[in-house]
Amino acid sequence: MRLLDLSLDTPEENLAMDEAVLDAVESGQSSATLRFWECPVRFVVIGSAQALHKEVREDHCLEDGVPVLRRCTAGGCVLQGPGSLNYALMLPYSEFPETRDLHQSYCHILHRMSEALASLGVPAKHEGICDLAVSGLKISGNAQRRKKHAFLHHGTLLYRADYDGMARYLREPQDRPDYRGGRNHRDFVGELPPTPAALRGSVCRVFSAEVPSESPTLEETAAMRRLVAEKYGSAEWTRRR
Repeated sequence: MRLLDLSLDTPEENLAMDEAVLDAVESGQSSATLRFWECPVRFVVIGSAQALHKEVREDHCLEDGVPVLRRCTAGGCVLQGPGSLNYALMLPYSEFPETRDLHQSYCHILHRMSEALASLGVPAKHEGICDLAVSGLKISGNAQRRKKHAFLHHGTLLYRADYDGMARYLREPQDRPDYRGGRNHRDFVGELPPTPAALRGSVCRVFSAEVPSESPTLEETAAMRRLVAEKYGSAEWTRRR
């Protein structure tokens, strides 16, 4: 599996690169890929189908200059930025037949992620539909976008939680997994003790990603820039719901 360890400067570029690589894998131009990234600035990102006003304290975001974006995958609203290491898998179904079914794909990938964390002494458990938790505290939220020949699965690995930012910028969600109960963000979200370097290494091992990291293709970079201009930098996309 190809490895891309690539953190870009802006939230828009980072979200767009995940989609650009998915499209390249979907078309057969690129091989199965594992990408790591961590945005250098805070931003709020909502799921593709979420209503912005129900999820985000937009007045606080505007006051503090925190961008609000919409990603191409489903799932819930989260605060991104330093302390949140992201991993993204862009996989063709033909090479990973166990991922053709949505539910089975979550189980398969999160089982592997649990193995990666267990190798670092972290007893993570698959909770809800798409979370990993340690002792009932969420340390990884995950989401997917599925196309005809390939899909994108990406998730967070939270090693330093911004609890104050979560309280200030995120509304308490109405749609919540059973294991969360009535807990607020601070009481529900945990932190991973391993370093980002250790997390990268363990995830690479369980997915047999080839080290060292490669660079995106010229076509992927061009597609990323186009997606920033036409989609992720567009208020029409962000505010469509």
